[in-house]
Amino acid sequence: MGNLSSPNRILAFLFLTLVQIQSKVFCYQYKVGDLDAWGIPTSTNPQVYKKWSTYHNLTIGDSLLFLYPPSQDSVIQVTEESYNKCNIKDPILYMNNGNSLFNITSKGQFYFTSGVAGHCQKNQKLHVAVGEGISENVDAASSPASAPSYPTVFGNIPVAASTSTPTSTSSQLTSTFQLLIIGFLISALFSTLCDAKMPLPLPLQA
Repeated sequence: MGNLSSPNRILAFLFLTLVQIQSKVFCYQYKVGDLDAWGIPTSTNPQVYKKWSTYHNLTIGDSLLFLYPPSQDSVIQVTEESYNKCNIKDPILYMNNGNSLFNITSKGQFYFTSGVAGHCQKNQKLHVAVGEGISENVDAASSPASAPSYPTVFGNIPVAASTSTPTSTSSQLTSTFQLLIIGFLISALFSTLCDAKMPLPLPLQA
């Protein structure tokens, strides 16, 4: 019985390995503001960037894309204090090419505003949290309601008894090696996509 169960153990181990690999190679490029891009929010949606940050779960490896007319705007990374006071002097990072990409390489709080005087006061600023909650209100607003639990009415679903044979064991081993090869090909593909930082489709805002 020990020999018959070893292919199943290999399959389980391979599956867990693929899940870990995919969690590392998946990276996304988010366009800040989605359809609104980067600019002074409109009067109909003054909190566009605050809402945007609550609906996007950013992780290490992701990147933020700021799109704007380079002759009219810019984006700067600032400290929390400068963010709250709209102080655009001595920024941590300054970008003004109209197609600014910020790569997330660590956990923490990140603060951005426009580098043009007066734009921050008009809510053109963004605060994102990577691996941390922004606030209790944001967590409460962004986390879905708990799913209701239902009692088991008909009991557990019966599982058919194993009828493994030496032939089926050989077939499982063959499938294992095939799955291993496919897994490495998939990992290499996603790793290439991640390194290239190609834009990925974004969910439409309601």
